[in-house]
Amino acid sequence: MGDIKLLDCTLRDGGYVNDWNFGHNNLVSIFERLVDANVDFIEVGFLDERRPFDMDRSIMPDTDCVEKIYGNLDKKNSVVVGMIDYGTCSLEHIKPCKDSYLDAIRVIFKKHLREDAMAFCAELKKLGYKVFAQLVSVTSYEDDEMMDLIRLANEVKPYAVSMVDTYGLMHQNNLKHYFDLLDEHLLPEIGMGYHAHNNFQMGYANCITMMSQKTERMLLVDGTIYGMGKSAGNAPIELIAMYMNENLGKNYHISQFLEAIDSNIMDFYTPATWGYNMFFYLAASNDCHPSYVSYLMEKKTLSVKSINEILGRLKGEKKLLYDQSYIEKLYKDYQMIEIDDSEHREQLKHVFAGRNILLLGPGTSITKEKNKVQKYISDKNPIIVSVNFIEETYPIDYIFLSNAKRYVQLATALSQNNVREKVIATSNVTKTSGTFDYVLKYSSLIDEEAEVIDNSFIMLLKAMEQLGIKEKARLVMNKNVNSLIRMKDFESMLEIPFYASISSDKMFNSSVNKGEPFVLRTSRTVAAKEFSSFIQRVIADKGE
Repeated sequence: MGDIKLLDCTLRDGGYVNDWNFGHNNLVSIFERLVDANVDFIEVGFLDERRPFDMDRSIMPDTDCVEKIYGNLDKKNSVVVGMIDYGTCSLEHIKPCKDSYLDAIRVIFKKHLREDAMAFCAELKKLGYKVFAQLVSVTSYEDDEMMDLIRLANEVKPYAVSMVDTYGLMHQNNLKHYFDLLDEHLLPEIGMGYHAHNNFQMGYANCITMMSQKTERMLLVDGTIYGMGKSAGNAPIELIAMYMNENLGKNYHISQFLEAIDSNIMDFYTPATWGYNMFFYLAASNDCHPSYVSYLMEKKTLSVKSINEILGRLKGEKKLLYDQSYIEKLYKDYQMIEIDDSEHREQLKHVFAGRNILLLGPGTSITKEKNKVQKYISDKNPIIVSVNFIEETYPIDYIFLSNAKRYVQLATALSQNNVREKVIATSNVTKTSGTFDYVLKYSSLIDEEAEVIDNSFIMLLKAMEQLGIKEKARLVMNKNVNSLIRMKDFESMLEIPFYASISSDKMFNSSVNKGEPFVLRTSRTVAAKEFSSFIQRVIADKGE
């Protein structure tokens, strides 16, 4: 059995959590604790020529800056390592190893850059460094691509080749597959490493699997203190070290890791929690880049089931190379379920014909203005439609549902016998069982040119316009902030010009609090002039 060594990358991978801003005291303290813990390799940060030097950060433009931060510290028996994301730090920023505090450099690279990256590794090796070739997203490699990488590695002869499970996709079977492929074909003097991520909570288990493989070559296992790291975090080094002490006869000082957790790491954990969660599970279970999950979740219109189904449509190389235009198209295609809604449209035309209609959206104003709303209901006897929520204060007639996520939240209540409201749903919302009372075609209600193509309220207004209620509609944008909502999007979708727009003004609230009409308190502000014009227009148009 070959020797198995431990590498800590807290100061590098952990830096994704805090933009590498550990603070100088923490950088020093963490480093010294890792040295005293007898960690074999300590990765002290990124080398990135694009970043300015900062004494508080473990991302540095050149090897001189490594010296400035760590140069006075005793590294004892530990090997000090820096990392380069290939293409971000050129050779002119790297001193020869004999003149540098660094003993080794790890180079990470995507598979399509493997030939150029391995040539770069060869140049670093000439400078005297132990060089590690880090295979980003190793699970994306086909066997022929891996064999090509092995060919390149055997020519360069790096210190080690490491499997980097960037998106935490590995299970025991594919870990063993890549391990066997590398172990069989790599030159015996080349070590083999493994860097885990915890999307499937498999980081620690996979490290044990790695260390259990029979080989004569040197093995290297990565970990970080408390699992601190990018996305779902890394394998916790304190657990790996404990396992190695108990099963491999190592002598790592676990107390130093625990002290570092308590003294150095927890301050970062509280505001920026890392570790396993559903977000990273969805990315890993679909073998895809986490940014695809972010894009879909930020829509706030999709259930988890829908998100998972869209992710399942990702194909080929696109899965791990994020492409926003690609996921935008998949989102639109998923939502645009084509149906014939002509029958339901005719039925709704008859329902709404000649009636006043009151639309209610979720928010505090329907409670604050309860007396006014109830008076309007008493005077006008309108058909009341709530948008994506169940309102218990007023006698709702219809619920408009265009948001699949909201439907999931409302499904139980809607299935109960005491809910009398009928549901008007758009075709992108799928009922758990049975059918909705009315279904309207989603694609007919959106505006693909708008910043938010499927704003629920706008979709409902557009539906009303299509049902023949357009001539009764007047659009007024109250407390408008141009940076938040584009009026032209409303106008484009509804094909109704704005009747009036009243700008936001900080004096609105004080007017309400004092019980004084806004236009009497101030007549010179933009909002006051707009409000006065609005009132004058209403008076002028009363006969119309």
